[in-house]
Amino acid sequence: MNPEIQGRTYPATEPYLVGREKVREFARAVLATSPLSLDPAAAQAAGFADVIAPPTFPVVVQEHSLAQLLADPEARIDFSRVVHGDQRFSYSRPIVAGDELTATLTVTSVKSLGGNSMVTAESAIVDASGAHVVTAISTLVVRGED
Repeated sequence: MNPEIQGRTYPATEPYLVGREKVREFARAVLATSPLSLDPAAAQAAGFADVIAPPTFPVVVQEHSLAQLLADPEARIDFSRVVHGDQRFSYSRPIVAGDELTATLTVTSVKSLGGNSMVTAESAIVDASGAHVVTAISTLVVRGED
């Protein structure tokens, strides 16, 4: 793991169009039962244009930005040694079906701890107008050599 990647920002991902069925599939997969995530009429009655994604849905969009980091040869991350350590989200507004989202990843921290490396990356996710929707913060643990 290369500590010099701290502070590196990767290019914005290609736009991801949030589909109604993707939101509903994700909701069912994580056992989310809110009608706002499953029923367009319920979401519209609550003032949303369509179903809203469960709180952990941004990992779907963040995955594309994390792929850039993991593929970066300068980062020297051996994916076979990666364990997901932490995940957090900071929202400006819910994700709604129909949103077109892009993510820009910045490596905010690289630390060594007990022979392992920990890399924290923030993916700022914005809509088609450029307005912030959510920041997904992941910490990956890269296990040291055995």
